[in-house]
Amino acid sequence: MLRTTIHLIALWMLSTGICVHAGSTLADHPFNARDLLSLRQIGEPQVSPDGKSVVFVVGTVDFQENRRRTDLWVTGTDGLGLRRLTTHPANDFNPRWAPDGRGIWFLSGRTGVDQVWRIPVDGGEAEQIVDEPIDVSSLVLSRDGQHIAYSMEVFPDSGGVEETVARVEATAESSASGRIYERLFIRHWNEWKDGRRSHIFVKPAEGGAPVDVMRNMDADCPSKPFAGPEEYTFTPDGRSVVFTARDAGRNEAWSIDFDLYVAPIDGSVKPRCITEQSDGWDTLPVFSPDGKTLAHLTTETSGYEADRFQIALISWPDGDTRIVAKDWDRSPRTLSWALDSRTIYTTVDNIGQRSLFAMDTVTGRVRTLVREGHVEWPQVLNNGIVFALSDLRTPAELHILGLNGAHSHRLTAFNDKRLAGMSFGDPEQFSFDGWNGERVYGYLVRPVDFDSSKSYPALMLIHGGPQASWGNVFRYRWNPQIFAAAGYAVVMIDYHGSTGYGEAFTDSIQGDWAGKPVEDLRNGLASVLERYSWIDVERVSAVGWSFGGYLVNWIAGQWPDRFRCLVNHAGGFDMRMFYFDTDELWFPEWDFGGTPWDNPQCFTRQSPSAHVDKWNTPMLVSHGARDYRVSETHAFSTFTALQRRGIPSKLLYFPDEAHIIRRPANVILHYETVLDWLDKWSSE
Repeated sequence: MLRTTIHLIALWMLSTGICVHAGSTLADHPFNARDLLSLRQIGEPQVSPDGKSVVFVVGTVDFQENRRRTDLWVTGTDGLGLRRLTTHPANDFNPRWAPDGRGIWFLSGRTGVDQVWRIPVDGGEAEQIVDEPIDVSSLVLSRDGQHIAYSMEVFPDSGGVEETVARVEATAESSASGRIYERLFIRHWNEWKDGRRSHIFVKPAEGGAPVDVMRNMDADCPSKPFAGPEEYTFTPDGRSVVFTARDAGRNEAWSIDFDLYVAPIDGSVKPRCITEQSDGWDTLPVFSPDGKTLAHLTTETSGYEADRFQIALISWPDGDTRIVAKDWDRSPRTLSWALDSRTIYTTVDNIGQRSLFAMDTVTGRVRTLVREGHVEWPQVLNNGIVFALSDLRTPAELHILGLNGAHSHRLTAFNDKRLAGMSFGDPEQFSFDGWNGERVYGYLVRPVDFDSSKSYPALMLIHGGPQASWGNVFRYRWNPQIFAAAGYAVVMIDYHGSTGYGEAFTDSIQGDWAGKPVEDLRNGLASVLERYSWIDVERVSAVGWSFGGYLVNWIAGQWPDRFRCLVNHAGGFDMRMFYFDTDELWFPEWDFGGTPWDNPQCFTRQSPSAHVDKWNTPMLVSHGARDYRVSETHAFSTFTALQRRGIPSKLLYFPDEAHIIRRPANVILHYETVLDWLDKWSSE
């Protein structure tokens, strides 16, 4: 009842525009979803040319407008001089330093459309640099600052932005609303496709007409749905752009064959593929400071998006390609060159952490610089590395580390005052014998204000992916501290298929979604209940999202008497239908060993819908209407099965959300609905 009251007050505050002041501390109450959203989120750090300053993005939630907004901040790499650079109500993001260090280029929606702006770093008014009729979604500068490259969505066969605008307006004004498709994608993640592509445009920094260097190329850069400016870069001489694209034509929905292309900035020559020998995914092009080497990430396996990435080096402009540290059984996620043009820094999922490593590109030797926690956005300066770091108890803040791995210290402390006096559950990593006796890892987060003399209910959180990891990270989706604050012992297991434990561990669930992961969950839960006597073995619940939601549906039929209740967000119900109503077909084709007509047994054998007759556990189902990864019909089917069998159940449906719930009011409603459901069935 208390939690329901808090939820109603929070929604009333949202509707009336009352919000927590930016400098205030969180109220003296258990950590909740509104508290989580009130924290500042840090990202996109960029080091100045002289290495003395860092510009970065700070995200906050505007509860009155029910949206997330971002500003630019600057601090010295000595930890001094922290200040807010932009204050406009519109989102300011994607900052890039001018080569002289005097100004910051960035994107902003100040005119109602995201455009390129520039602001003096020492203060002054921002100046609009690009004035396009449509949104600019990413920005990159050439080394000499003479040209800028940015991305916009256009029809690839159009004559330019103006023709794209005219075609969009004509469609909007038409009396007919029907759409005609001749190939996939019809829709992707959270948007219906209309033929427009994200293309790179280049223009002189001080003015001139933009050139679409990808004109007539039926491909996107940055790739959809999550990529950004990291997927393209200027060549060292500033005369060309290297970018990532999947020029797959009619195979787009079942191909992950992304390649690197190079195109002159004047658009005079068609883009040339420079990784045509690769069948996998080639991305994140980054030139060394001396301009002699192009590094990028590459995979070997065609059709497998979770294949291990390796670091490839191309001698620029016409040399051979070689793989560095080919035997290193980890999958790099980022690339940053050291100033010596010999060392590369990369972040990698690593046994429940996202660690920072240094790799010698000559010898292939790999050194661990930061092991614990979750490292993001590493950026190199002359005597160190700047990065964002978080863990299960601490939101991300900027840190700086000496190049030898010593003298680490924080540069920012945005959330310290907000969290003053707030209690969090203590996390600990554990391991156990999972499937086939193999070592499996997980995390337990103790309830807030833990008392070993008390008995606590347990909640097992099941991550999505499946090729993902819970990790030692402060999350804004499914944050375990919210459940720990509500009195639960939170159990998170990185079952077979998770990342950070070697490629064989990740690959092992191909064709076995319902096997190894479920056995790991069984063994892991049993290990936790045996190890911690203060957990009530009778009061255990489970929550899963995406693939975790699929596992919840599977558990309902195969482990029906273990849990007090279940929560399924965006989980699959019928795997045969999942293939036909999802978007990215390479995903089920790899993990299920082909199509439903090639390998029907694999789809039907692992479909939760085949075991509804054994369901009896109360379940909350939640889903977003704009989720085209896992169609809303899976939620409706799950809820229908529950209702028809007379099982206590509830459906939380978001007409305006996709696979990930993003709107602040909806995030609060989601968390509180889940907690109310858990409390209802977990009471003694």
